[in-house]
Parts: sequence; structure tokens; C-alpha cells
Amino acid sequence: MTDPDEDALPSAEGALRTGVTAGEGMDVRPGSEGIAGEENRSADAARDTGTDSESRRSEQVNDSSAAPQPQDGTPGPGTGKGRRRRRRSRRGKGGRSEGANAPQVNGDARDDRPPKTQSTDQQSKRGNGHDQQTGQKARGRQASNPWRQKRQHPKGPLYAALDLGTNNCRLLVAVPTKPGQFRVVDAFSRIVRLGEGLGATGELSQAAMDRAVEALKVCATKMKNRPVRRHRLIATEACRSARNGSEFLDRVKDETGLDLEIVNRETEARLAVSGCSSLVGRETEGVVLFDIGGGSSEIAAIDLSGSRSNRLANHIAAWTSLPVGVVTLSERHGGREVTTRIFADMVEEVADLLEGFACPEIPGCNGGEGVFHLLGTSGTVTTLAGVHLDLPRYDRRRVDGLWLSSRDVDRMTQKLLSWDFQARSSNPCIGSDRADLVLAGCAILEAIRRRWPSERLRVADRGLREGLLTEMMAADGIWRRGRGRRNYYKRPQGPKRGERPGEGSGRP
Repeated sequence: MTDPDEDALPSAEGALRTGVTAGEGMDVRPGSEGIAGEENRSADAARDTGTDSESRRSEQVNDSSAAPQPQDGTPGPGTGKGRRRRRRSRRGKGGRSEGANAPQVNGDARDDRPPKTQSTDQQSKRGNGHDQQTGQKARGRQASNPWRQKRQHPKGPLYAALDLGTNNCRLLVAVPTKPGQFRVVDAFSRIVRLGEGLGATGELSQAAMDRAVEALKVCATKMKNRPVRRHRLIATEACRSARNGSEFLDRVKDETGLDLEIVNRETEARLAVSGCSSLVGRETEGVVLFDIGGGSSEIAAIDLSGSRSNRLANHIAAWTSLPVGVVTLSERHGGREVTTRIFADMVEEVADLLEGFACPEIPGCNGGEGVFHLLGTSGTVTTLAGVHLDLPRYDRRRVDGLWLSSRDVDRMTQKLLSWDFQARSSNPCIGSDRADLVLAGCAILEAIRRRWPSERLRVADRGLREGLLTEMMAADGIWRRGRGRRNYYKRPQGPKRGERPGEGSGRP
């Protein structure tokens, strides 16, 4: 599958405001394409705006030198007050609204008026040469000068979260914005299959470790290139269960400088809940959240029928971690050629594991009173959503937060079962990397749906990394009252004129 934030900035992995209110609080501009596109557009806008403003300044200087100065005490056109008045009048007439910050009109930054052309005399006033070719070269040099461009830098402390799982290596770098929300400034994701062959040998293979180390080197470079204030780097089931998991992490530290910690299953379940909190509406009284991973699957039953706090993880009534994921299940049953019988065997195996989970009654579940739904955060549910939408290319902005009905899930599962391995590989939302794993994920999902029947399933393209970022920012008090983005960088103000230190609104 084409991963949501494969190998760089997604997707977003946009101004996808995913916040942890991620329902849209974190700019899901996770894609390298989105960020690169924004930089190119801002550079073009800065070049155009800079050229126009330079010509205006040269015309003003020439006009002010020739204009007579009035003798009645009023400010003339060449004085500071006169220039400021003319600037204000131009703003009122829209003189400066045609630059990069112009209001959007039908998707365009400019209206339908014909573009202004400048004469050769005006070009010579700007110092760009006496012919158009020379002027274009000068404007090109100006655009390539980083000091002249209007560059966008994140305003705020940067946080980084890395999740090394059984199948993927993922990184997010974000800056906090509104309370409970953040904006992604860099992201990385690569399928490394660290747990490949782990079920048969009990150890991480040399090829799998090499793939993971190469991906982690990219993550280390990204973190070194940015002033990251705080980070948390975790490893999950593959390193947790492998006999040589600790040795592998020592190698990672020696070769990349990254110090990863192995988290337990309870922490993993809690982080998944924290990362998806914004996708649970205020009217919801019961949720079963599941994260289908490569080597394990975490499930959390959430009861929201009582008084509700700001942190969804505080309402976990029960949780479990199944020692089965898409990689381990497909290796046991085969993932390339999956018949209806093989699929049923996979569902039965997961259902047997779920029988040992003593889950309390969740409001709205199994016909009870209350608003209840399932919430899935994994490559399995995002793949089903992409196939359901028939996307020509995976688009996180359309998938994250999508609602699927029970009938939609049944139809997509049957469609994937009817496809052979080649057909699954050719689908742009699956790809060759996930073609042998997606039906194993569907089997885990089917067992969960049978245990907790629901007419609605919400799709979350987020998870552990978002939970890590949320908890770090909350622990630092970034979102406390009076410490918002606007006030966080406000310089202390001194006493006003005529006040002594400590008096009035000024600070001593």
C-alpha cells in the first residue's frame, strides 16, 4: 500500500489539522509533497510581491524628489507622514492585497483583473536592467536568495515522536498550536518488516534489522536538522518479544545515536487512545478502540457514560493486547493466496484469543442504551477506507475521521477476498508491501466486530506517535491557560510612559 506518509512528509502524513484534537488539530500536512508545494508557492509569491513593492518604492522616491513641498505646515509627499498616508490609502484601495496574502477568490489569490505590466523605464528604475531578459535574471537571483524570501518557520517548541513497530518505522515532528492540538512540520514512514520471521525463530533477522537501521538513520537526520526541544522514541512488539531485541536497540544507539525504549502493552494501548481522542464526539457514551499492529493488536474499552474529563485515556474501563498481528497471522496462515476457508480459520484464531478478555459492559454495546461505535487506528482500516472511496492515490485527508457502516466493511472485505494477490498489489491504496497482509488484518477486524457488534466504525489515520506528542506537550504545560500560542511568545512589556515600575498594566 502507498503509506499515508511514506518516506517523508504526508501525508499529512495537511493542513490536516489533526489535533489531538486531531479531528483536525494537527496540520496533516504530512506529505513531503504538501510541504514542498507550500514552500514553492510561498517562494513564488514572495518573488512576485517583492518585485511589485520594489517598483513602487522606486516610483515613490522619484516622485517625492520632484514634488514641491507645501509651505502651510501640512506633510508633503516626501515626508514620513506623507508616505504612511499614501500606504494606508493604497491598502484601503487594495493596493497591497494582490500579494501572497491576498484573499482567496474562487480558489485563486487574485481577481479576474488583467495583470499589471511594467514599462522598460520602470524596470530601469528598479535596477533590473534595460531589457526584459536581464530583469528576469535579476528576479531569479532575488528568488534564490534565502534572505530575500519570505520563509515559513514553525513558531514554537518542536516535539518529536518515533514509533518502531513490527511492520513500520514512523516519525512525527510537530509544534503545539491551540490547546490540545499541534501542527506537523515533518514526518517519515517506511515499511521495514522488523518482525519478519520472528514467529518461527523467536529472533529478529539480520536483513530485517538492517532495513530498520537504515530507516532510523533517516529519522535521526531529520531530528538533528531541527531544534527539537523534547522527543520520545519507542519500540513495540517486535523488540518486546524477540530474544535479541535489546541487542538490536544497542546497535541502533551505536549506529544512529537514537536511544529507543521498549514500552509495555498497557502503555501502547494508552498511547493509541490518547492519539485518537479528538475523533470521539461529546455525544458518544461507549467506544471500543483497536490498533491492529504487525505483531500484536491492542484493544481498549472506553466508558464515557459518567462525568467526562479532557483526557480520553482516563476513561479506559478495560484493555487487552492480543499476541497476534498482520505479520504473525499472515505468516502462520499464508497471506498471498487466501481462500474463504483460510480467512475463516484466521478469524476463528483471533476470536478464541478474545474469549479470554473479561471486558465489562460498555454503554450502547450489544443492544444496550447509549451511543456506541468502534474506532480503528491501523493500516487495515485505513486501507479498507481507501478501497471504499476508490481513491486513485491514498489521501489521508479523506480517510482520517471517515465513518464506515457495517455494510460497507462487509462489502470491502468480500471484495478483497475476491481479488488475487496481483489484484491487491495493483490497488493504489494497498500496494505490493501490504498485499499479503491486508486480509490478515481484515480477519482480526472481523473477530473484533463479532465480539462488539456496531453499525458504525470510525477510521483514524493516527495512533502512537500522536499519543506520544500529546502526552509530552501536556506534561510540559504548553496548553495551560495563558500559555497559548499567542501568549507563549509575547515579550514582557515595560511600564508605560509616566508610570513607575510595578504600577498600572506594565511589568516591573
